Amino acid sequence: MSTTKTSAPQKREGFSSRKVFIFAAIGSAVGLGNIWRFPYVAYDNGGGAFMIPYLVALLTAGLPFLFFDYVIGHRARASSPLAFRRLNRKTEFIGWWHMGINFIIAIYYAAILAWAARYLFYSFDHAWGDDPQTFLFSEVLQVADPAGLTFDFVPGILIPIVVIWVLLAVIMSLGVQKGVGLANLFFIPVLIIMFIVLVGYSLTLNGAMTGLDALFTPDWGALTKPEVWVAAYGQIFFSLSIGFGIMITYASYLKNKTDLTGTGAVVGFANSSFELLAGIGVFAALGFMATAAGTSVSEVATSGIGLAFIAFPTIISQAPGGTFIGVLFFGSLLFAGFTSMISIIEVIVAGVEDKFNLGRVRSTLFVIAPIALISTVLMATTSGLYVLDILDNFVNQFGILAAGLVSIIVVAYLLRGLPILRNHLNERSSWRMGRLWMLLLAVITPIILGYSLINTFMGLMKEPYGGYPDQMLNIFGWGMVIALLVAAVILSMLPWSKTSRAALTPPAPPISGGKVVHDHVDATVKNVTAQGGK
Repeated sequence: MSTTKTSAPQKREGFSSRKVFIFAAIGSAVGLGNIWRFPYVAYDNGGGAFMIPYLVALLTAGLPFLFFDYVIGHRARASSPLAFRRLNRKTEFIGWWHMGINFIIAIYYAAILAWAARYLFYSFDHAWGDDPQTFLFSEVLQVADPAGLTFDFVPGILIPIVVIWVLLAVIMSLGVQKGVGLANLFFIPVLIIMFIVLVGYSLTLNGAMTGLDALFTPDWGALTKPEVWVAAYGQIFFSLSIGFGIMITYASYLKNKTDLTGTGAVVGFANSSFELLAGIGVFAALGFMATAAGTSVSEVATSGIGLAFIAFPTIISQAPGGTFIGVLFFGSLLFAGFTSMISIIEVIVAGVEDKFNLGRVRSTLFVIAPIALISTVLMATTSGLYVLDILDNFVNQFGILAAGLVSIIVVAYLLRGLPILRNHLNERSSWRMGRLWMLLLAVITPIILGYSLINTFMGLMKEPYGGYPDQMLNIFGWGMVIALLVAAVILSMLPWSKTSRAALTPPAPPISGGKVVHDHVDATVKNVTAQGGK
């Protein structure tokens, strides 16, 4: 590394325009969950009536927390660990917790993209035959029976997962604007066009209206059930990519005078619009499937892997122009997942750049090499599906939700920093935040997140998740959750070097007890700022 690179932190990249940021943020928010999770969650929680708690959740928790993430990142102009350090040195561990969560998600997310890539090609010859379920578990994934940890590699998964990681390494190495920004400017318009065409075609299928009736017929009694409201808040929280560092990182790349709340509203409503579109397309196709089989929609409605890799292959085999549907569906799944994967990796790369001042290419390789290795060893094996399921469940419930709850409690009650963050928002936004924003963040959101966490924990105490062996749950479930938190605390205690971005004068002073703390900066640090700062 040259003397110039080590003597002062490199100038930080950023998005060239608000438009690029919006595409990148939408690319992060619109992912696999929009396509294969939302339709079934809505159907299973009141159908058309679910739209009421869903909209309430978006307005009372989704957008307020999105603005919370935005202002933390934008105010600090830093990755999640450094952003929380610049709030207060004692809160740095939250940022490292975020990085750990994204590390885990990246491990298994790449595997799903590899599956989608394979099925994109299978759409041309309908390789799954008459039994897509057996084909998936026995031929494609070669799932071990009984459930347990194995290291028997599946070549058909190994190759596409390596290709996914190589593409990610190339894009991430190009930087924030030329890599992350341009990739989303390409993928998101293509994704939207493909999905609109898919939905339009699905609506022409025989039985499509039967599927839509099943989805949108309201069950008003569901509104009296607490679990329905919790499901709505959970869907919004997971879907918007809030609470685990992604939007903090992306907002840190925005220019100083960007309209934060206006931009956030565009991203939030665009994400929800895509979810609604996905619901229409998926249930129109499921309506066709039910009609063709002479059964009810409830018999074929499913979510997640079952929807994507069992139900849709069945639809593709039976529908006129099935190959066309397959290319559009799995292409959409691949593009939506890939843009989300870019944002997941960016959180970690940004943290490494801030901490070690390695430069973009070295930081990218430093991050991707170990994650790709672990991802390949765990996911491209006959036990990959089991590991994926456990990691996904525990990191979502006790990683994302828990980190979101802790960050709100720490900032709102220990630092009493919401008024200061609100002022930063209002100085730059067209949609001004008042006391209601702070009330929603400090009261409503913690209640919902806390209830969800306690409810999930109590359920797992009564019955182990998925009936998996205790060894697997202890390693990839509870063990992973504890390890992430311990690692976050340890990393936050390690000193930052004088060549890291932590040495720069922060754009805004830290917060302590509801007041900003103006530290005196000596001439040396001022000089570093002049050389490499913002």
